[in-house]
Amino acid sequence: MSADDIAAHLGVTKETVYAWIADKGMPAHKVGRLWKFQASEVDEWVRGGGAARKDGEI
Repeated sequence: MSADDIAAHLGVTKETVYAWIADKGMPAHKVGRLWKFQASEVDEWVRGGGAARKDGEI
């Protein structure tokens, strides 16, 4: 999935997705200049509380 696709899947903005990659360890794969996502990895990350973590918390 693209950043636009995963943002729509999660109901957030693309900017939020990029912030979560940088600050919260959202699972993503960089392919050239583009970020790609597997919905199953992202869903597992969300269920595990990844989006709810404080910045910098592992």
